[in-house]
Amino acid sequence: MDIVSSLSIIALSALIHASFQLSVSVLTLLSGHSIGAKRSQAKVLRMTTSFVIGAGVMTMLLLSFIAVVLLDTLGASVPPVVWAMACGLLFGVGVAVWLFYYRREKGTSLWIPRPMANYLTDRTKATTHSSEAFSLGMTSVIAELIFIIAPLTISALVLIQMSAGWQIVGIGLYTIISMLSLLVVWVLIGSGHKLSSIQKWRESNKYFMQFAAGSGLLVLGFYTYVAEVIGRTVGGL
Repeated sequence: MDIVSSLSIIALSALIHASFQLSVSVLTLLSGHSIGAKRSQAKVLRMTTSFVIGAGVMTMLLLSFIAVVLLDTLGASVPPVVWAMACGLLFGVGVAVWLFYYRREKGTSLWIPRPMANYLTDRTKATTHSSEAFSLGMTSVIAELIFIIAPLTISALVLIQMSAGWQIVGIGLYTIISMLSLLVVWVLIGSGHKLSSIQKWRESNKYFMQFAAGSGLLVLGFYTYVAEVIGRTVGGL
């Protein structure tokens, strides 16, 4: 796989990651509780900035960790059967996102285990310092691992076949693109937009985001299967 194709798969995977909404939900909750507690705009901005940085750091660490494990297990050459399994993961998660991502109720409640959802909600209320917000950002990424594991795995498989320099580029590209939705909300909050307006837009468009995320996973799975499984099999005959 050439560099352009590799970076394209990483970018698409990261864009799918960005369409997931748990970190955005926690960020809006954190902002709402901070504003409700009459904290200054500067304090709110510091806490939300720390949250965003924490989410970015955890995303980078997860992708790097998965890549290291795969490289240690498979080496730099990924067998077609592993690509097929990864594509199956994409298809499975894509269908699950279509069916289960949002709960069948008003608002933007997500389908994650209730103990984890309650923990995150309680932590947003108790967070008062930037270091706590940083930790909360990292935790929000881990809490959504059941959905983001598929694009992370595909990106890691691509990364281990690249040279060291391009691996760094790929990790940086994935991290930045995966944070796009979070960064947009952070900018809106920092510029003084009302949380009610942001939440109203999210609620109005939640099913579109759900469909886009699920469809993106299926498209990525189909493209990767054709390129890495069928292409290699046919090419090897």
